[in-house]
Amino acid sequence: MRILVTAPYHETGRQELKQLFGQVIYKPWKSHGRAYNQNELIALLDESKADALITEHDEVTEEVIGHCPNLQFIGVCRGTPSNVALQAATKNGIPVFNTPARNAQAVAELFIANVITFMRNTLDTIQWLQDGNWGQGSHTSYLQFKGNELAGKKVGMVGFGAVGQTIANILKGFPCEICYYDPFYTAEDDRYVKVSLEELFKISDVVAIHLPVNEHTIGMVDSRLLSLMKPDAIFVNTARAAVVKRGDLLDAIENERIRGAILDVFDHEPPDEIDYRLIRHPNVLATPHIAGATHEVEDHHTVIMNQVLKEFFKENKRDIRQLVNKEV
Repeated sequence: MRILVTAPYHETGRQELKQLFGQVIYKPWKSHGRAYNQNELIALLDESKADALITEHDEVTEEVIGHCPNLQFIGVCRGTPSNVALQAATKNGIPVFNTPARNAQAVAELFIANVITFMRNTLDTIQWLQDGNWGQGSHTSYLQFKGNELAGKKVGMVGFGAVGQTIANILKGFPCEICYYDPFYTAEDDRYVKVSLEELFKISDVVAIHLPVNEHTIGMVDSRLLSLMKPDAIFVNTARAAVVKRGDLLDAIENERIRGAILDVFDHEPPDEIDYRLIRHPNVLATPHIAGATHEVEDHHTVIMNQVLKEFFKENKRDIRQLVNKEV
């Protein structure tokens, strides 16, 4: 089998692929400067005479799959294979694999770092210090910037998949109380309390969104749910902007109905004018969609993908969580 790999894939992983399947053609999109569009990807597949594709962000459209209907598989080094025409792949009997949890540790670490930064007013103190505002009083900053500890707070996870569970496992050490809403999962650890969506918004000091985008979750978080939050609660979204009604969140923040928000995702990337109203609000800590941006994430997705392909093609396992289109 000849595998075209356009995702970042370390040398050890490529060698393992070669041993398992035969030949690897490595054309990472990063060297190209951007993800390959459909015409560029078709040209690469033709040139390499590839039997399979491992991608990350490239445009694997219906046209690409129609041009290469005999691919043995498509591996997508992402949690959600939104760049792949999944129905077309399924129609042609092409299994599509993803790598959920590749960025769980990265997102969890930034989540906790940003929550603490927000609660301790750290960014304001840094700016205050750099601006030379420390006068004669040695306790000025101590009194002005006194914040809150994360320990003892109730953190509510909306969606309790790999990211939510990774965060919860770390928060146990603070310690924090963890509650979660997830209709598809029930935790074995009785320290995590399963609650209704409405109850979670009512009782949590930190409401954390960990949802995928689908027909059921788009716009799920709206003014009705946000109105249930405590006035001193913090809203955090490191998942997908589409699951939150932006106008409702902006209204809650601008009218100070909640303490504030920590956001890593936005309706438009790059942001539009309304996004910037959120980003620039003094009660918002915003980062530019970097929660999963660590060098280690690429190592994680390589390991996950190779293990999945080994189990499916060499060990004939079919009950594989990372097989997206199980119909095949």
